[in-house]
Amino acid sequence: MKFMNEDFARVDVLIVGAGPAGLAAAITAKRLQPQWSVCVIDKGAAPGNHGLSGAVLEADCLARLLDPVDPAWRESKAAQGVLGERVAIDDVLLLSRHGALQLRPLLKLAKLLGLGYGRMVHEGDYICSVSRLSAWLAEVAGGLGVEVLPGFAAAEILWDQAAARAVGVRLADSGRDHAGEPQVNFRAGETISAAAVLLAEGCDGLLSEQFVVRAGLKRRSEQLYSLGVKELIRVSDEQYQKFTAARVVHAMGYPLWTPLVGPDIFGGGILYPMGENRIAAGIIAGLDYRYHDFNPQDALTLFKAHPTVAEYLAGGTVVEAGAKMIPEGGIYAVPRCPDTGAIGKGNVLLLGDSAGLVNMLKIKGLHNAILSGIAAAEALAANVTVGTSSKTPAAVAGGNGGKPETAAAGGGGGVCAPAAVGAGFANKLAQSYTANLEKAGVLVEMDEARNFRQAIARFGTSLGLMLAVFGRLLAHFRPGPDYSHLHRSAYPHKPERPFDKDAFTAKSGTGHREEEPCHLLIADPALCRERCREHFGAPCVTFCPAGVYEEIGDQPKPANPSNCLHCKTCQRKCPYDNIRWTVPEGGEGPRYSTM
Repeated sequence: MKFMNEDFARVDVLIVGAGPAGLAAAITAKRLQPQWSVCVIDKGAAPGNHGLSGAVLEADCLARLLDPVDPAWRESKAAQGVLGERVAIDDVLLLSRHGALQLRPLLKLAKLLGLGYGRMVHEGDYICSVSRLSAWLAEVAGGLGVEVLPGFAAAEILWDQAAARAVGVRLADSGRDHAGEPQVNFRAGETISAAAVLLAEGCDGLLSEQFVVRAGLKRRSEQLYSLGVKELIRVSDEQYQKFTAARVVHAMGYPLWTPLVGPDIFGGGILYPMGENRIAAGIIAGLDYRYHDFNPQDALTLFKAHPTVAEYLAGGTVVEAGAKMIPEGGIYAVPRCPDTGAIGKGNVLLLGDSAGLVNMLKIKGLHNAILSGIAAAEALAANVTVGTSSKTPAAVAGGNGGKPETAAAGGGGGVCAPAAVGAGFANKLAQSYTANLEKAGVLVEMDEARNFRQAIARFGTSLGLMLAVFGRLLAHFRPGPDYSHLHRSAYPHKPERPFDKDAFTAKSGTGHREEEPCHLLIADPALCRERCREHFGAPCVTFCPAGVYEEIGDQPKPANPSNCLHCKTCQRKCPYDNIRWTVPEGGEGPRYSTM
């Protein structure tokens, strides 16, 4: 594999993931140290293609990121196209099967009293698409001289155990057939060497989780996840005007949770206006649910049919769709170095959703992602010295069959000298980054929400929401991983007809080369066939939003890997923890434009 610029086989700062966190880091690093080579790689075909969120975005984080770059950025056509409206009407509803209770006055009272639930008020936030936000930030980064390289899938972090630092990352191979044999167009994944590696892959990132294991980082609690499924629906002029362009709806209750009688799934529905008569409708469902036959897309269908929602969506046309996981475990689930408490180790830092920086009291983490990117770049600028050496330590743990690997040499001026990335520097970098997160308020607000999601996972939604008011006073709960919560219970609500997963997947634009090896690995097929199918009815067939899994005879298997949306729900909700998601070739997966 050849890069557009051979110098980018070795860079000063390598950022994995072209989402808001990674691009914020790139923009800030290049602003503070223009002489550095800063490279962002992303497995999507274009920046933003794999980005999906609500999304409402706090304005202050963008000001911190962009004011030093261009004080007039707010007046630019690009910014106005991405950040068209601010929230003026912030509805928070508790839904019964046929009715709705407005909770906004209670949340405003909680805000006045300084209670945690007051942080759920979103008035004044930008309404935006994270896909479009990422595409715009990639343009800003490129204008500063950052090399943004979409279509480059990272397969492995090359961690040097002896030196306690990363040499770089190895990209995924391309051009193999179903059996893994090289075809005529085979290209081995190249190594990108870097003085510093920032992991901003998003939720449950492949390299991020490799790094956590290889570097020995620890979480105080298991990470807990939710799955968000979302449709962008074009509605009539009258429906859009009635909804208004500056209103957002967050709903809890039906169809996920009904106090006392059930069901009991943490989460809820969203409605956001996205311009051009389009309304984003979504369901977010905590993956610690217990119902073996639960399909979040069925819940989306029921949410859209609720009388309070249907008046805005009925008769509309789905123009885009997608799904993505969200890390909800809070500050107790953030991986840290056990020796220093830092959110990173050596020359590697974890950013945004890769670190799990979502505040569940605010029901959002996009602002924290951007602030984490700024914090990481500021830590680099304060701790990395610039030299002229082109040498990199050669011994790398992992990769190349576990054998030491020689990193590619090269690059030019502005390459960080090896002395600058020794153990002392490395520990200082990660600790400096963590201190910056504290100063920026990220860890402060995360701490305020500690125990929120754990209380719900431990005691259920009804009691958990009440206990979460006193979350900072409660003992630290340690619920098991999401897959351990699945029972043989049946989800009580079903729509009139099965959800059309093929149509949903088609609206995501996803695609993979049909001849390549399957990137979804079943550790023990017999376990699926003899135990999971018998006890739980092969739930992967039901919960996968893209219809990847099917029962072929009596064997559940990933029969349609080209449909994959890269949400990774399967490796977190398989009740036997028997599925592993690996990275396919670069440039594949969904092609979101307004998610």
